[in-house]
Amino acid sequence: MKTSTLSTAESCALPRRWLRPRTFVALLFLGLFIYGCYFLGFSPNELVTGIPNMLRFVRALFPPRLSVLPELFAPSMVTVLMAFVGTTIAAALSLPLALLAANNLATSRVARFFMHLSRLFAETMRVIPDVVFGLIFITAVGLGPFPGTLAIALHSIGMLGKLYREAIEEIDPGPPEAVASVGATKLQVVRYAVLPAVLPSMVSNTLYRFDINVRSSVILGFVGGGGLGYRLLTAMKLFKYDELLTILLVLFAIIWLTEKVSDRLRELIIGDPLLR
Repeated sequence: MKTSTLSTAESCALPRRWLRPRTFVALLFLGLFIYGCYFLGFSPNELVTGIPNMLRFVRALFPPRLSVLPELFAPSMVTVLMAFVGTTIAAALSLPLALLAANNLATSRVARFFMHLSRLFAETMRVIPDVVFGLIFITAVGLGPFPGTLAIALHSIGMLGKLYREAIEEIDPGPPEAVASVGATKLQVVRYAVLPAVLPSMVSNTLYRFDINVRSSVILGFVGGGGLGYRLLTAMKLFKYDELLTILLVLFAIIWLTEKVSDRLRELIIGDPLLR
């Protein structure tokens, strides 16, 4: 009788374990993953059978055509400058947007109205892909790096505005309150209490966004933004695989150098005692 009672209790506890939130979420995630693989046609067998084609493509890339290196200097400058100018514009516009959107700085009804409006604008810029922005601006001003730069700037505003806002909302409320208690204006509170606290985070996030925008400028070249992306697309269409490899090597060098320079600048700027 005792054994029967224990087995009944265990059988009742078993469904409860399966109904736990963690177990349910894990099963839901696993089921969604399996369905996603099936829906997307995920086939390891096709990948294995296609390896010979991949090897033939890789062999066609070598040796790289180094004679085109002088021709790639100008497109390389376009790619880097698109990212630099677009990131600079985005950083300059994201700071006032973040100040308006920060919850801890919105103390009146009018300020809260602008807070919600600023957040809506930043979310809209973040949701729309930069390629879509690029296509929109190309219809307005034509092909070239100018529409690509505008696309990078607008899309970066959405991300930098969010990161800046979160940094502002996470600061210690003590210093702003202390500055305000001595009769400082709202702008003085921002200048002497808010900005010094968030400047290291802003610098770090801006430089990180610049790294991302260098890659984005290459993608925008596919839709007419110019730079190395356009040369890469042209080489692929014309089956110039040796030139394609040269462009990829130049892109690798650019991205590696921008990451190293960004890391070094981040260390120099944030390492300044005035910014800590």
